[in-house]
Amino acid sequence: MRERPDDRSGWALGMARRQVLGIGGALGLMASTGLGTSAALARRPSVTGAELRSAVPLPPAFQVPLPVPSVLAPVSASGGADRYEIIQREVTAEILPGIRTPLWTYGGAFPGPTIESRRGRPVTVSHRNELPVPTVVHLHGGRTPPASDGYPTDLVLPAGWPEAVDDMPGMTNMPDMRRMLDPRAVRSRLRRDYTFPLDQRPTLLWYHDHRMDFTAPAIWRGLAGLHIVRDDAEDALGLPAGRRELPLMIADRAFAAGGGLVYPALDPGLRNRPGVREPYLAGILGDVILVNGAPWPVHEVDAARYRLRVLNASNARHYELEAVTDDGRRLDLVQVGADQGLLAMPVTHRLLPIAPAERYDVIIDFVGVPVGGRVRILNRLGSGRTRDVMAFRIARKATDDSRVPRTLSTDLPAWRRSDAVRVRDFAFRAGQMRGGHGWLIGGQPFDPTRSDVTTRLGDVEIWRLVADVHHPVHLHLVGFQVLSRRGRPPLPHDAGLKDTVSLRPGESVEIITRFDGYRGRYLFHCHNAEHEDMGMMANLEII
Repeated sequence: MRERPDDRSGWALGMARRQVLGIGGALGLMASTGLGTSAALARRPSVTGAELRSAVPLPPAFQVPLPVPSVLAPVSASGGADRYEIIQREVTAEILPGIRTPLWTYGGAFPGPTIESRRGRPVTVSHRNELPVPTVVHLHGGRTPPASDGYPTDLVLPAGWPEAVDDMPGMTNMPDMRRMLDPRAVRSRLRRDYTFPLDQRPTLLWYHDHRMDFTAPAIWRGLAGLHIVRDDAEDALGLPAGRRELPLMIADRAFAAGGGLVYPALDPGLRNRPGVREPYLAGILGDVILVNGAPWPVHEVDAARYRLRVLNASNARHYELEAVTDDGRRLDLVQVGADQGLLAMPVTHRLLPIAPAERYDVIIDFVGVPVGGRVRILNRLGSGRTRDVMAFRIARKATDDSRVPRTLSTDLPAWRRSDAVRVRDFAFRAGQMRGGHGWLIGGQPFDPTRSDVTTRLGDVEIWRLVADVHHPVHLHLVGFQVLSRRGRPPLPHDAGLKDTVSLRPGESVEIITRFDGYRGRYLFHCHNAEHEDMGMMANLEII
């Protein structure tokens, strides 16, 4: 990691803290051979992780109706701001037909309720934690002040949870863990208010748990929901709207014999010992594809254009989406937006890759499909049951006054290479640590007490990222543009303003951004959630 301060004590603290992960030798080859191994990995299928197998009968595809998450009503709307309340709680729900599954939820549902906001109208969301473990809420893609960004140690403690690390169960046997308490952490008991100014481009955001070392299993158990930001300029474009605008949260899961979700955590209670069993160190894949919490659903549509707001909320699974009619014809996926809002102009895809945490805003036109016909959304990277995602069945002919204008937006930043005041290099790789192997940025695991990158408010920088295996890299607070891949021009799906970029095995990517908005402590990390929990995260301080 270039321009990194030399903090040996912080490095030692990070090593000690990671001893508890129990990371085995499965990653040793990558750690020892670096990008030599990456070059070989680049020729393999586009998968990083190991698949869990469900122990219950799975339903046939395209029979369960697609749920659409409910829109949360504010508890108050005064003074130019909206206030919401969400209770984080355990429920038992039917995900697979006829089978009850325990879940951790926002507001009793998976996905959690959708929040719809207007650009520039502040929102406060009061979260009450009635779960058995601490939680942290991060609004992914939000331009958020640091106090509400969901830093991983800013815990909301449940009833009965000890305030001090030394008082936590098991800590007396882990002396190194006593030193991991972040002196800057702000802890709350039972409840915390998160305030989001939402002074940002209209787009699809999502909120999820971000507790240090336990993000992956918390999301897997259900702690994820959508947040849509709108504005008048986007409304005036004439894109499909109302019931012809569909949010689609895609996620994979696996189910145990009793109906619960399978997850190979070293500590199933998610209290003391982070990490997963050795076969799953590279990431966890499920064998059931859920869309909005339903397995391989089907949705009835008009013969008209639809706007699909697609989020990959999987822990580690990558998808390459295509829309195919039953007679084998591929429909265009017309991209109108990326992670951070509208593109300058539409981009047409036949295949659309989407990594964990990426969002794509696409238009699909069903007008040429006969009534009674079907369009399947398939995953070209899947096999067996994971090749299917969902289906649309054309129910009726209908009038359609929507349109896809040639010019979508004129407010995208125009950063040039010459604007950058510095260039930084970051390697995202498996690495050797005391006690085993983990996932590192610049050779170091995450340590909340260490400053990894310091930049000035308003500075433009170029970051050069390189990977060994798949790493979807996410920056908090700011959006960025992709300048190059492997030294070549960006790919078509790199268009627009993004906050997560997918690095493929052995790949280098350049991005450019301006660090504006707020001063304070933020993060950048891999959004393979298992990689993030096992060290692949770093601090970003804006001064």
